[in-house]
Amino acid sequence: MSISKKNPQMDIEKIASIAHGIRHRVLEHTVKNNGGYLSQACSSAEILACLYTNLVNLSPLPAPLEPRDFVNVPSKNFTDYITGAEFHGKKGPDLDRLFISPAHYALVIYAALIETGRLTEKSLEKFNKDGTTVEMIGAEHSPGFETTTGSLAQAISQAGGVALARKLRGESGKTWIFMSDGEFQEGQTWEALSAISFHELNNIRIIVDVNRNQVDGPMEKVMSIEPLIDRIKSFGWDVDKIDGNDINQILQSGFSAKDKPKVILGYTDPAKGIEILKDRPDALHYVRFAHPFEKIKYNNFLKAWK
Repeated sequence: MSISKKNPQMDIEKIASIAHGIRHRVLEHTVKNNGGYLSQACSSAEILACLYTNLVNLSPLPAPLEPRDFVNVPSKNFTDYITGAEFHGKKGPDLDRLFISPAHYALVIYAALIETGRLTEKSLEKFNKDGTTVEMIGAEHSPGFETTTGSLAQAISQAGGVALARKLRGESGKTWIFMSDGEFQEGQTWEALSAISFHELNNIRIIVDVNRNQVDGPMEKVMSIEPLIDRIKSFGWDVDKIDGNDINQILQSGFSAKDKPKVILGYTDPAKGIEILKDRPDALHYVRFAHPFEKIKYNNFLKAWK
Protein backbone atom coordinates (compact mmCIF):
# COMPACT_ATOMS: atom_id res chain seq x y z
CA MET A 1 0.00 0.00 0.00
CA SER A 2 1.33 3.48 -0.87
CA ILE A 3 0.52 6.76 0.77
CA SER A 4 -2.79 8.11 -0.45
CA LYS A 5 -2.32 11.28 -2.49
CA LYS A 6 -5.92 12.35 -2.02
CA ASN A 7 -6.15 11.68 1.70
CA PRO A 8 -2.80 10.86 3.38
CA GLN A 9 -4.48 11.18 6.79
CA MET A 10 -6.45 8.04 5.99
CA ASP A 11 -3.18 6.10 5.82
CA ILE A 12 -2.01 7.54 9.14
CA GLU A 13 -5.24 6.46 10.82
CA LYS A 14 -5.01 2.96 9.33
CA ILE A 15 -1.39 2.55 10.40
CA ALA A 16 -2.23 3.77 13.91
CA SER A 17 -5.04 1.22 14.09
CA ILE A 18 -2.69 -1.58 13.03
CA ALA A 19 -0.11 -0.50 15.63
CA HIS A 20 -2.83 -0.55 18.29
CA GLY A 21 -3.83 -4.04 17.16
CA ILE A 22 -0.25 -5.30 17.41
CA ARG A 23 0.04 -4.12 21.02
CA HIS A 24 -3.38 -5.48 21.93
CA ARG A 25 -2.66 -8.96 20.49
CA VAL A 26 0.69 -9.23 22.24
CA LEU A 27 -0.75 -8.03 25.56
CA GLU A 28 -3.61 -10.52 25.24
CA HIS A 29 -1.13 -13.32 24.53
CA THR A 30 1.12 -12.24 27.42
CA VAL A 31 -1.75 -12.27 29.92
CA LYS A 32 -3.03 -15.63 28.66
CA ASN A 33 0.38 -17.30 28.73
CA ASN A 34 1.85 -15.56 31.79
CA GLY A 35 4.66 -14.05 29.74
CA GLY A 36 5.68 -12.49 26.47
CA TYR A 37 7.90 -10.01 24.66
CA LEU A 38 5.55 -7.18 25.48
CA SER A 39 7.84 -4.16 25.57
CA GLN A 40 9.05 -4.97 22.04
CA ALA A 41 5.45 -4.72 20.82
CA CYS A 42 5.06 -1.37 22.57
CA SER A 43 8.23 0.07 21.10
CA SER A 44 8.07 -1.27 17.53
CA ALA A 45 4.34 -1.30 16.70
CA GLU A 46 4.38 1.88 14.58
CA ILE A 47 7.61 0.87 12.83
CA LEU A 48 6.24 -2.55 11.84
CA ALA A 49 2.86 -1.12 10.86
CA CYS A 50 4.59 1.35 8.53
CA LEU A 51 6.86 -1.33 7.07
CA TYR A 52 4.05 -3.75 6.27
CA THR A 53 1.62 -1.18 4.89
CA ASN A 54 3.55 1.63 3.22
CA LEU A 55 7.33 1.45 3.23
CA VAL A 56 8.14 -2.03 1.91
CA ASN A 57 6.90 -2.88 -1.56
CA LEU A 58 5.73 -6.44 -0.91
CA SER A 59 3.54 -8.57 -3.15
CA PRO A 60 -0.05 -8.74 -1.86
CA LEU A 61 -1.53 -12.05 -0.75
CA PRO A 62 -4.98 -13.17 -1.92
CA ALA A 63 -5.77 -14.28 1.64
CA PRO A 64 -3.99 -14.75 5.00
CA LEU A 65 -1.81 -17.87 5.06
CA GLU A 66 -1.92 -20.71 7.57
CA PRO A 67 1.40 -21.40 9.28
CA ARG A 68 2.96 -24.66 8.14
CA ASP A 69 3.91 -27.56 10.37
CA PHE A 70 7.63 -27.95 11.03
CA VAL A 71 9.26 -30.58 8.82
CA ASN A 72 13.02 -30.13 8.90
CA VAL A 73 15.80 -27.57 8.71
CA PRO A 74 17.50 -26.79 5.39
CA SER A 75 20.43 -29.05 4.53
CA LYS A 76 22.02 -30.71 1.51
CA ASN A 77 19.75 -33.69 2.15
CA PHE A 78 16.60 -31.62 2.61
CA THR A 79 15.99 -28.93 0.03
CA ASP A 80 12.20 -29.21 -0.20
CA TYR A 81 11.44 -26.51 2.33
CA ILE A 82 9.55 -23.22 2.32
CA THR A 83 10.81 -20.23 4.29
CA GLY A 84 8.71 -17.78 6.27
CA ALA A 85 9.24 -15.29 3.43
CA GLU A 86 6.16 -16.77 1.77
CA PHE A 87 4.15 -14.52 4.10
CA HIS A 88 5.77 -11.57 2.30
CA GLY A 89 4.38 -12.73 -1.04
CA LYS A 90 6.15 -13.62 -4.26
CA LYS A 91 9.62 -12.32 -5.10
CA GLY A 92 10.36 -10.17 -8.12
CA PRO A 93 13.07 -7.83 -9.43
CA ASP A 94 10.95 -4.75 -8.75
CA LEU A 95 9.66 -5.93 -5.36
CA ASP A 96 11.32 -5.35 -2.01
CA ARG A 97 12.67 -7.92 0.42
CA LEU A 98 12.22 -7.61 4.20
CA PHE A 99 14.60 -9.30 6.64
CA ILE A 100 13.63 -9.54 10.31
CA SER A 101 16.81 -9.51 12.35
CA PRO A 102 15.88 -9.75 16.08
CA ALA A 103 14.41 -13.27 16.27
CA HIS A 104 13.00 -12.68 19.77
CA TYR A 105 10.52 -10.22 18.22
CA ALA A 106 8.74 -13.20 16.65
CA LEU A 107 5.52 -12.81 18.64
CA VAL A 108 5.35 -9.15 17.59
CA ILE A 109 6.04 -10.03 13.95
CA TYR A 110 3.23 -12.61 13.98
CA ALA A 111 0.87 -10.01 15.42
CA ALA A 112 1.89 -7.56 12.67
CA LEU A 113 1.30 -10.20 9.99
CA ILE A 114 -2.16 -10.94 11.37
CA GLU A 115 -3.06 -7.25 11.56
CA THR A 116 -1.99 -6.71 7.94
CA GLY A 117 -3.82 -9.76 6.56
CA ARG A 118 -0.81 -12.00 5.89
CA LEU A 119 -1.24 -14.57 8.68
CA THR A 120 -4.46 -16.23 9.80
CA GLU A 121 -6.24 -14.95 12.88
CA LYS A 122 -5.84 -18.10 15.00
CA SER A 123 -2.16 -18.65 14.27
CA LEU A 124 -1.05 -17.50 17.71
CA GLU A 125 -2.79 -20.55 19.17
CA LYS A 126 0.13 -22.54 17.74
CA PHE A 127 2.76 -20.25 19.27
CA ASN A 128 5.70 -22.14 20.81
CA LYS A 129 3.96 -25.50 20.37
CA ASP A 130 5.88 -28.63 19.33
CA GLY A 131 5.64 -29.40 15.64
CA THR A 132 4.71 -25.92 14.46
CA THR A 133 6.68 -23.17 12.75
CA VAL A 134 5.16 -20.43 14.95
CA GLU A 135 8.24 -20.45 17.14
CA MET A 136 8.97 -18.30 20.15
CA ILE A 137 12.33 -17.36 18.63
CA GLY A 138 11.87 -16.98 14.89
CA ALA A 139 13.82 -19.17 12.46
CA GLU A 140 13.90 -19.40 8.66
CA HIS A 141 10.69 -21.45 8.63
CA SER A 142 8.73 -19.09 10.93
CA PRO A 143 6.11 -16.75 9.45
CA GLY A 144 7.74 -13.54 8.25
CA PHE A 145 11.31 -14.79 8.65
CA GLU A 146 13.32 -15.37 5.50
CA THR A 147 16.45 -16.59 7.30
CA THR A 148 17.66 -17.76 10.68
CA THR A 149 19.57 -14.81 12.05
CA GLY A 150 21.77 -16.65 14.52
CA SER A 151 22.04 -15.65 18.16
CA LEU A 152 21.87 -11.99 17.16
CA ALA A 153 22.82 -9.57 14.39
CA GLN A 154 23.39 -11.88 11.42
CA ALA A 155 20.52 -10.64 9.22
CA ILE A 156 22.40 -7.49 8.22
CA SER A 157 25.18 -9.60 6.67
CA GLN A 158 22.66 -11.92 4.99
CA ALA A 159 20.64 -9.01 3.63
CA GLY A 160 23.81 -7.24 2.52
CA GLY A 161 24.70 -10.24 0.35
CA VAL A 162 21.20 -10.27 -1.13
CA ALA A 163 21.34 -6.52 -1.82
CA LEU A 164 24.71 -6.90 -3.57
CA ALA A 165 23.36 -9.72 -5.75
CA ARG A 166 20.31 -7.65 -6.62
CA LYS A 167 22.47 -4.68 -7.57
CA LEU A 168 24.64 -6.86 -9.82
CA ARG A 169 21.49 -8.20 -11.51
CA GLY A 170 20.15 -4.71 -12.07
CA GLU A 171 17.04 -5.26 -9.95
CA SER A 172 15.19 -2.15 -8.78
CA GLY A 173 13.69 -3.60 -5.60
CA LYS A 174 15.08 -2.53 -2.22
CA THR A 175 16.26 -4.75 0.62
CA TRP A 176 14.91 -3.73 4.03
CA ILE A 177 16.21 -4.88 7.43
CA PHE A 178 14.37 -4.46 10.72
CA MET A 179 16.84 -4.43 13.61
CA SER A 180 16.97 -3.87 17.36
CA ASP A 181 19.45 -1.52 18.99
CA GLY A 182 21.08 -4.32 21.01
CA GLU A 183 22.52 -5.62 17.74
CA PHE A 184 24.84 -2.60 17.66
CA GLN A 185 26.73 -4.17 20.54
CA GLU A 186 27.75 -6.95 18.12
CA GLY A 187 30.94 -6.74 16.07
CA GLN A 188 29.33 -8.39 13.04
CA THR A 189 26.96 -5.44 12.69
CA TRP A 190 29.83 -3.01 12.24
CA GLU A 191 31.64 -5.31 9.81
CA ALA A 192 28.48 -5.52 7.72
CA LEU A 193 27.97 -1.75 7.82
CA SER A 194 31.50 -1.32 6.52
CA ALA A 195 31.08 -3.89 3.74
CA ILE A 196 27.72 -2.50 2.59
CA SER A 197 29.15 1.01 2.46
CA PHE A 198 32.23 -0.19 0.56
CA HIS A 199 30.03 -1.78 -2.10
CA GLU A 200 27.87 1.37 -2.26
CA LEU A 201 24.64 -0.56 -1.80
CA ASN A 202 22.15 2.29 -1.94
CA ASN A 203 19.37 -0.29 -2.35
CA ILE A 204 19.51 -1.11 1.38
CA ARG A 205 17.30 0.41 4.08
CA ILE A 206 17.69 -0.42 7.77
CA ILE A 207 15.19 0.67 10.38
CA VAL A 208 16.08 0.19 14.04
CA ASP A 209 13.87 -0.07 17.11
CA VAL A 210 16.01 1.91 19.55
CA ASN A 211 14.12 1.10 22.74
CA ARG A 212 17.32 1.21 24.85
CA ASN A 213 16.57 -2.05 26.68
CA GLN A 214 18.10 -5.51 26.53
CA VAL A 215 17.98 -8.79 28.43
CA ASP A 216 20.31 -7.57 31.21
CA GLY A 217 18.59 -4.21 31.66
CA PRO A 218 18.85 -0.70 30.22
CA MET A 219 21.49 -0.38 27.48
CA GLU A 220 23.20 2.53 29.20
CA LYS A 221 23.88 0.35 32.25
CA VAL A 222 25.08 -2.69 30.28
CA MET A 223 27.07 -1.20 27.39
CA SER A 224 26.14 2.12 25.84
CA ILE A 225 26.13 2.36 22.05
CA GLU A 226 25.79 6.14 21.86
CA PRO A 227 26.36 8.38 19.99
CA LEU A 228 24.86 5.88 17.56
CA ILE A 229 24.02 8.31 14.76
CA ASP A 230 27.58 9.64 14.59
CA ARG A 231 29.11 6.18 14.72
CA ILE A 232 27.00 4.88 11.82
CA LYS A 233 27.59 8.02 9.75
CA SER A 234 31.33 7.49 10.12
CA PHE A 235 30.90 4.25 8.16
CA GLY A 236 29.55 6.20 5.17
CA TRP A 237 25.81 5.76 5.74
CA ASP A 238 22.93 8.19 5.44
CA VAL A 239 21.33 8.22 8.90
CA ASP A 240 18.11 9.73 10.26
CA LYS A 241 17.30 9.95 13.96
CA ILE A 242 13.54 10.07 14.52
CA ASP A 243 10.77 9.41 17.00
CA GLY A 244 10.08 5.76 16.21
CA ASN A 245 6.53 5.98 17.56
CA ASP A 246 5.64 8.90 15.27
CA ILE A 247 4.07 7.56 12.07
CA ASN A 248 4.63 10.75 10.08
CA GLN A 249 8.34 10.79 10.92
CA ILE A 250 8.74 7.10 10.06
CA LEU A 251 7.09 7.52 6.65
CA GLN A 252 8.92 10.74 5.83
CA SER A 253 12.30 9.21 6.66
CA GLY A 254 11.49 5.91 4.97
CA PHE A 255 10.61 7.48 1.65
CA SER A 256 13.54 9.92 1.56
CA ALA A 257 17.11 8.84 0.87
CA LYS A 258 20.39 10.04 -0.56
CA ASP A 259 22.49 7.96 -2.93
CA LYS A 260 23.84 5.94 0.00
CA PRO A 261 22.76 2.98 2.11
CA LYS A 262 20.40 4.31 4.77
CA VAL A 263 19.73 3.69 8.46
CA ILE A 264 16.66 5.02 10.26
CA LEU A 265 17.15 5.14 14.03
CA GLY A 266 13.68 5.09 15.56
CA TYR A 267 13.98 6.05 19.23
CA THR A 268 10.99 4.45 20.91
CA ASP A 269 9.17 4.07 24.22
CA PRO A 270 9.17 0.44 25.49
CA ALA A 271 5.99 1.19 27.45
CA LYS A 272 4.17 3.05 24.66
CA GLY A 273 0.44 2.37 24.96
CA ILE A 274 0.85 0.12 28.01
CA GLU A 275 2.16 2.58 30.56
CA ILE A 276 1.87 0.14 33.49
CA LEU A 277 5.09 -1.39 32.12
CA LYS A 278 6.90 1.60 33.58
CA ASP A 279 6.38 0.03 37.01
CA ARG A 280 9.13 -2.45 36.10
CA PRO A 281 11.80 -0.32 34.34
CA ASP A 282 14.70 -2.78 34.76
CA ALA A 283 12.80 -5.91 33.70
CA LEU A 284 11.38 -5.09 30.28
CA HIS A 285 13.08 -7.55 27.94
CA TYR A 286 10.63 -10.35 28.71
CA VAL A 287 7.55 -9.79 30.84
CA ARG A 288 6.76 -12.69 33.14
CA PHE A 289 4.34 -12.03 35.97
CA ALA A 290 5.99 -12.46 39.36
CA HIS A 291 2.77 -13.10 41.28
CA PRO A 292 -0.99 -13.50 40.63
CA PHE A 293 -1.72 -9.90 41.60
CA GLU A 294 0.50 -8.61 38.80
CA LYS A 295 -1.28 -10.78 36.26
CA ILE A 296 -4.63 -9.47 37.53
CA LYS A 297 -3.33 -5.93 37.09
CA TYR A 298 -2.43 -6.52 33.45
CA ASN A 299 -5.64 -8.43 32.80
CA ASN A 300 -7.67 -5.52 34.16
CA PHE A 301 -5.71 -3.16 31.90
CA LEU A 302 -6.49 -5.41 28.93
CA LYS A 303 -10.22 -5.52 29.76
CA ALA A 304 -10.38 -1.73 30.03
CA TRP A 305 -8.39 -1.18 26.81
CA LYS A 306 -10.46 -0.24 23.78
